[in-house]
Amino acid sequence: MPLTFSPTSRYALTPTGTFVRADGTPVTYLKRRFVPAPEKFALLQWHRVVQGERLDNIAAHYLGDPEQFWRLCDANRALRPAELTDTVGRKLAITLPEGIPGVPSA
Repeated sequence: MPLTFSPTSRYALTPTGTFVRADGTPVTYLKRRFVPAPEKFALLQWHRVVQGERLDNIAAHYLGDPEQFWRLCDANRALRPAELTDTVGRKLAITLPEGIPGVPSA
């Protein structure tokens, strides 16, 4: 059975593989997702973290969907989402998705 994800999911473009158990039962799984280098994202603007902010609220504000917090993680090399808002004053890159070019010299 193929795995399907929403087009906005971080796993939407992740390929799948199939493992066949000893009894012949196929098991579909996600292959490893490699996080793109932040340099591959076009910068829209910077956001400075303030006291008490949450990443889902930042994603909702800039990206229109709180579940897109993972895009902020990818763009800012964060393995743990909470680390992006742990430090008041930290600058977060708000970017376009990978492969979508920004406006030159914007």
